[in-house]
Amino acid sequence: MRITVFRSRMNDEFGEVRAELMASTHVFSALGGRTVDQAMEAGMDPKAIWRAVCEAFDVPPERR
Repeated sequence: MRITVFRSRMNDEFGEVRAELMASTHVFSALGGRTVDQAMEAGMDPKAIWRAVCEAFDVPPERR
């Protein structure tokens, strides 16, 4: 998954403002205690990050 696709899915699921805020402030244990932005900077796979977001926020399977 490309980063642009990841960001698009975040915006579609949560809205642009909430997605940006969540990416910079919400710490995910599944990402090793990192935020989305920190995980991206650390070089984690965007698909793995998206899975962690989906699990944490109960995104329905059809939108994962």
